[in-house]
Amino acid sequence: MATEEELFASVDALLEEEPQLPAPAERARLREAAGITQARLAAALKTTTQTVKNYENGRSEPKSPRLEAYQRLLKGWAAKYPAPGSASARTGPAAAPQPRVPAAAGPATEPAAPGPATVPAASGPATVPAAPGPAAAPRPAPVPPAAPARPAARPATVPPRRPVARKAAQPAADPRFPHGPLAVLDGDGSAYGVGGIVLDCPATTIPELVEWTLRESGLGAAKLHRYGKDSDPLIVLTAAAAVKLGLPERLEGHEQRRSLRLPDDHPAVQQVTKAEWQLTRRGFGPWARIYRKAQGRERQCVQLAILSWDALDPRSWPGVTEMEPADIARVLGTYAQRVITPRGSTAVSGLELMTALRPPTKAVQDPSTGNWVAGHNPGSLGTEPVDPAPPEATPEHPVVVNSGWTGGFLDEEAYQWVRPVDTLTDEECLLPHAVGLDLNTAFLAAASRLTVGLAAPGHFHAPAFNPKIPGCWLVDLSHIEQDPRLPSPFTPDGSRPEGPAWYQTHTVAYAQELGHDVHPIEAYLRRETGAYLDPWHDRLKTAYVDTLADLGVTRDLPDEEFLAAMEGHRQADPALAAVLAAVKATVKGGVGKLRERPQGRHYKAGERWPALERPTWRPDIRAAVISKARVNMHRKLRNMAAMTGRYPLAVLSDCVVYPSPGPSPCDFLPYAASGKPQPGAFRLGPTPGLAKLEGVQSMLWAVDLMEQGYNPARHIKGGDAVLDDGE
Repeated sequence: MATEEELFASVDALLEEEPQLPAPAERARLREAAGITQARLAAALKTTTQTVKNYENGRSEPKSPRLEAYQRLLKGWAAKYPAPGSASARTGPAAAPQPRVPAAAGPATEPAAPGPATVPAASGPATVPAAPGPAAAPRPAPVPPAAPARPAARPATVPPRRPVARKAAQPAADPRFPHGPLAVLDGDGSAYGVGGIVLDCPATTIPELVEWTLRESGLGAAKLHRYGKDSDPLIVLTAAAAVKLGLPERLEGHEQRRSLRLPDDHPAVQQVTKAEWQLTRRGFGPWARIYRKAQGRERQCVQLAILSWDALDPRSWPGVTEMEPADIARVLGTYAQRVITPRGSTAVSGLELMTALRPPTKAVQDPSTGNWVAGHNPGSLGTEPVDPAPPEATPEHPVVVNSGWTGGFLDEEAYQWVRPVDTLTDEECLLPHAVGLDLNTAFLAAASRLTVGLAAPGHFHAPAFNPKIPGCWLVDLSHIEQDPRLPSPFTPDGSRPEGPAWYQTHTVAYAQELGHDVHPIEAYLRRETGAYLDPWHDRLKTAYVDTLADLGVTRDLPDEEFLAAMEGHRQADPALAAVLAAVKATVKGGVGKLRERPQGRHYKAGERWPALERPTWRPDIRAAVISKARVNMHRKLRNMAAMTGRYPLAVLSDCVVYPSPGPSPCDFLPYAASGKPQPGAFRLGPTPGLAKLEGVQSMLWAVDLMEQGYNPARHIKGGDAVLDDGE
């Protein structure tokens, strides 16, 4: 027989259970009896109309604190409107009151009232098909409604972003994806999305997670171009979520971390295969893509990112992995809305953005059959990879190895130049400061209105130079004299060329701009051209400028105020500062990916590597961007010398160091009598191509480094800089 202590323990356990709610059908009856629409109830509970629908059809249950609020409301309604036939109904009111909403406002169509945690009301991603069964299975039933959303329970660790209405950065909400592009899943089943919403995810295995994401989550993003494809939903897993789903907390191995993946015999991989899902060639690694063949126009694909497997590189996403899930969702969600839903590293996302904004194909009508088929989209790179010209390739490329090419290579790289110490004057050495200027996203500025080749190159002997034709030219520029206080514009190390060499069109055009005759010996040119990178530039520029503006750095600030705002912008909002870093990394990485080298210690020269199968493996486009960026830098250096008589101490890619009488760039930059900056030289500002302060050291410090053969531009910030060469 049970003791009193055991009985009390059992009763206490019942008391501690979550409050019980009436049956789903009764919840709907009570709401209708009160004359309240689902949308109005959603607004009161600070959730979505779809969530209320799920409560009333039994698909989901509320969690605290919404559970207690909903229970209190239903108890109040139950007292007023008891069920027919109950004792309270026989003694209660004779009739329920009339609805308190206009007759035209039906319960399924009234829009939810806006609130701090609401998202657009929708019926869920109804266009996403259910997962297919066996080959002979009938057509899937209609997709269930989207998963419920609730406001974030955890307080954000950073201050909220002040609202800034910018149509370019905030695309209109797509009713197919009411809960945004992505969610961060934690170990308790809470999936944190954009705008502070939290979805309840019941999945305990990877296949269940994929099914939930496609059928119920309401996650995804609309295509960025009319001929493009919608972005697949992204689920980011915390370490706790990974373990809950049967994944190891960490991936261990001795190879490069980015090449690590789960073995094929791991239970999670076998579950995916058994459920008839597939993994891409890169397998189940930090960024795993799980898919089935598309049904009609609808893709069936989910992207996973595992935080504890180093999916987010701290150099590109500083501080993000230490944030709470809600804040991680804010960072990644902002990036997704302004740039693209992350699909891997920022370099991968940068490359994917190019294709998303310039899709390779569009629908065209076959005149012989009248059917619509995939045709080339003008201005894109097409669907087939194009081999480079031998001088544009890398030494291990098959076109080089198989042809026995020995004619040299294009060497369009970022500056690494230090001025010879013996060219310093006493006046310069006596100045107190060395000030570093950094050009904002110099590669992005160079991509603006950049004409590049869109097809395979043609080979020409002794052609007349044409600055409008992209390609590489064999030219002798060694006869051109340069001021030793400036780097040569023709070589990355700033030295004078020693003979004929291969140059990209912009470099040769600059020699012509400087007044020199150029006579190409040979050339590989592309006649089909276009401004392929323009949409990519425009979207990333808007993302960069808008994010800086949200951090308090706006275009209208005077130079002194701009410098002050830049000094503290990272502390203003760490989440947005991480977005800004990711945007910059997307630019650099995307340009670098255009010439991705082979990876792995087993590679042998002459073999094709996976990157070569992409139409976006285009080292000539990378060379065009870097050539233009380096020419832009030299033009500013030359104009600075002409306007102020000042010469740089060193250049490292987009960073230049000048001797200065004061610690501010304003102490040596050229200004007109009106106080406005002089055009043509370096100018301060928040847009791509303008400059910001990189760092300040003493002139004695800079000269000491130069005498030792070191580059002051690498260390002006107070630590080792990373060479910004686009790789």
